[in-house]
Amino acid sequence: MKERDRRAILAMAGDFRVSFQFVETAGFVADYLPTAPYFSWGTEHVHVLAEQEDFISLQHTLVMFFETDAGEVHGPMVMKHWRQDWTFEDTELHVFLGNRTWSRERRDAAEVAGQWTQAVYQVDDSPRYEVVGKWQHGEGYSAWQSQTSHRPLPRREFSVRDDYNLLEGEHRITLTPNGWLHEQFNRKVMKPSPFGTTKDYLAQEVGVNRYERITEPRLDAAQAYWHKTQGYWQAVRDTWREVYRDYDTFQLKATFEDRKLFEHHFSHAAEIEASEEYDPDAGRQLAEGVILSFVEAASAQSPEQGEY
Repeated sequence: MKERDRRAILAMAGDFRVSFQFVETAGFVADYLPTAPYFSWGTEHVHVLAEQEDFISLQHTLVMFFETDAGEVHGPMVMKHWRQDWTFEDTELHVFLGNRTWSRERRDAAEVAGQWTQAVYQVDDSPRYEVVGKWQHGEGYSAWQSQTSHRPLPRREFSVRDDYNLLEGEHRITLTPNGWLHEQFNRKVMKPSPFGTTKDYLAQEVGVNRYERITEPRLDAAQAYWHKTQGYWQAVRDTWREVYRDYDTFQLKATFEDRKLFEHHFSHAAEIEASEEYDPDAGRQLAEGVILSFVEAASAQSPEQGEY
């Protein structure tokens, strides 16, 4: 069964046309008015970043082409996107509490027996959420169902919404003959304190993200980008592993030197992509300097900081 799980995870790699759809379906407050449905799409390359017996890492990279009104095609535009790490029978998770705060959560081995955690990371490799779930396989059917987890606001809403600060929900990944489907079942929550238990529910939404395999346009530009920048992003991931080792609970600053974390990283990666050679020591210093400028230890006594 475990090997079939591994094959299902690896089957999520490839070139895809990806569509993202989210619809608020109900409100839990008086005078609730649903927001407009959200829809977007893009073309995305997913490659296997690491593969071990009990661990698989999949890196997503957007590769976009644009057509002008005159019919001219421009591109490709390449942008590092999110990452998903899968760990078998993982007993140590890093979970989101709210207020840009993550905490170590330990599970008993019996709780996670036969299951996989999916850890999802932002475009800058900072944490987003981690959750336990189980793969199920039938005749021509494979799907992974998560437990309940907490997540920060998605990028589609965090800059335009202030009526909730946390997503609570479950999600399911299902393999299809031509790709895979990611379904989300979310509640939008206002949580006054990351260390408290009080939660005020605003609304619920469903999300459907479809990954449909494509052969055209070719997304080879993603591989060229990773060939140039993989050393730097490896240093970023290594630094985050040190953060997870050293901090039981930590908060991230919203900005440092008036820039967000992804802006610092993307700027450094662009310089490395444009250069002829990569200096591993310099890259490591850049990655450490940026990340440690954003990370602060946190506890129940820590002052509230910034946006969620």
